[in-house]
Amino acid sequence: MIEPFVISRVFDAPRDKVWKAFTEPERLKQWWGPKGFVVTHCKVDLRPGGIMHYCLRTPDGSDIWGRFVYREIVPPSKLVFINSFSDEKGGVTVHPMSPHWPREMLSTIEFEAQGARTEVTVQWAALDTWTDLERKTFDAGRDSMKQGWGGTMDQFAAYLRKA
Repeated sequence: MIEPFVISRVFDAPRDKVWKAFTEPERLKQWWGPKGFVVTHCKVDLRPGGIMHYCLRTPDGSDIWGRFVYREIVPPSKLVFINSFSDEKGGVTVHPMSPHWPREMLSTIEFEAQGARTEVTVQWAALDTWTDLERKTFDAGRDSMKQGWGGTMDQFAAYLRKA
């Protein structure tokens, strides 16, 4: 079994504010994605079975689509969803820069109140449907995931300071 990828950070904002920033499209548009990326489309249907469908414009001007299919929603403490790259219509696609990246990942985001602060923990885990090559690609991509999520969390911290 492959170990999940986990990253956490504590933010100087109450949990309710952090929750809203992760679940409301107008707030997500202001910070979602790695540093230098801009959200051009974001639709959220926040319910089990509902979909978040979004588009990130990269610094070089290309578009990367993604989607979440929500499995569990526990306001304001937890989101569980299947995460995948997508096309403009919401279909599952391969990673635009890594064709052997898993098509779908189990993602869990937990929000833990710490007084006036909130710890956000993101976990990406394997699905039973992954091939051996997908598992190896995921495992080899940990530094890239850390960098991407680090930049995303930096953008989120900057958003919270302004919001």
